[in-house]
Amino acid sequence: MATDWATIASLATAGGTLVLAVSTFASVRSANRAARVAEQALLVGLRPLLVPSRLQDDAQKISFIDGTYVPLPGGCAAVKIDGDIIYLAISLRNAGRGIAVLHSWHVWPGRRRGEERPDLSVFRRLSRDLFVSPSDVGFWQGAFRDPADPARDEVLAAIKDGEPLTIDLLYGDYEGGQRVISRFLLQHRGTDSRWLASVARHWNVDRPDPR
Repeated sequence: MATDWATIASLATAGGTLVLAVSTFASVRSANRAARVAEQALLVGLRPLLVPSRLQDDAQKISFIDGTYVPLPGGCAAVKIDGDIIYLAISLRNAGRGIAVLHSWHVWPGRRRGEERPDLSVFRRLSRDLFVSPSDVGFWQGAFRDPADPARDEVLAAIKDGEPLTIDLLYGDYEGGQRVISRFLLQHRGTDSRWLASVARHWNVDRPDPR
């Protein structure tokens, strides 16, 4: 029986091509996996996470656009009523690895419960840029100035009754991505007139939640 060298050569070529294709496919998959890992590592390095500052953190003096100042001890919030205006502030610490850029906020009178992420359409945009550096202390501030604001009367009634306030903050990294909503609870301590701040929940806006 004669050896068909042409057939053998064709099969050898085909086999070599197949081996090369498999090797190339594996290399591409490995490169894609490495690229995804590198991308995730980069995002983690940019990701902020805001929590209340610690009680032993330094106090801050927060100024508002109208010249009003409020003292802000570590781990606390500031709540001040001056005429028709309600001033609010929270002492924050960035537990993440990236700069936190605050975007907007929403206040709920009382203790807000629920698993559902808040609707972004109800948030109020900050009138100035606020940043909190990684592993550092910063603050959020907001105010109700319009007596006709429908949310103002509800918040004012809760403050006067000593009820808690729930504040949702929307923020992200300095690239404008990885947005997070963190829900803070402000509770009044009648013994020393302080408002203590705690964090209740975090929601991811631009990526899946871990839960």
